[in-house]
Amino acid sequence: MILTIWRHGQAGWAASDRRRELTDRGTDDIGFACPQFHAACEARQLPPPDLILHSPWLRTTQTAGILASAFTHAQLRSHPALQPGSRPPQVDILLESLLSGQDCPRHLLLVSHQPLVSQLVERYLGEPGQVPVLSPGALATLELEAVGPGVGRLLFWAMPPEYETSI
Repeated sequence: MILTIWRHGQAGWAASDRRRELTDRGTDDIGFACPQFHAACEARQLPPPDLILHSPWLRTTQTAGILASAFTHAQLRSHPALQPGSRPPQVDILLESLLSGQDCPRHLLLVSHQPLVSQLVERYLGEPGQVPVLSPGALATLELEAVGPGVGRLLFWAMPPEYETSI
C-alpha cells in the first residue's frame, strides 16, 4: 500500500483548538500542493489516493476537503485515531484493519496533526531524520508492505510553499 501522511495546512487561532480554521495561506498552500502531488505520484507511476482519512478537527477536515476536491474519485472519511493526542499504535490498528479488508486502498492519504504525523513517518521508516519535521501543509509518501516500525520505504516528501519533491 502507498501511504501519504499529510499535515494540515496553516491554521489560525480560535477559542477552541478543535475549531481552528485554515488561514488563507493554509488554503492556498494545500490548493497549490494538489497538482504538485499529483505530478509527483504520476512521475513515480503511483496511483492517486483512493481513500483520504482525516482527524475530525476543523483544520484537518478543511485540508482533506481540498485534497478530496482534487482527487474526486477518493473516498473521504473522518477517523478519531488521527486527532490530537492519538499515538502511532492507534494508527497501526487503523491501518491493519484497512490492509486486512476486502477494499484495501492502493493509496491511503492520512491528514493529521503534529506530533503524530512526524511520529508516524519516523515509525514506519524505522529511523529519524529521513524526512524533516512536517511543517503545516507538508507531506511524506511511503510504501508499506505491512504495518509496524521500520516496514516502510520513503518514496518522496514535500513542503510548502514550493512543494518541490525530494527523493
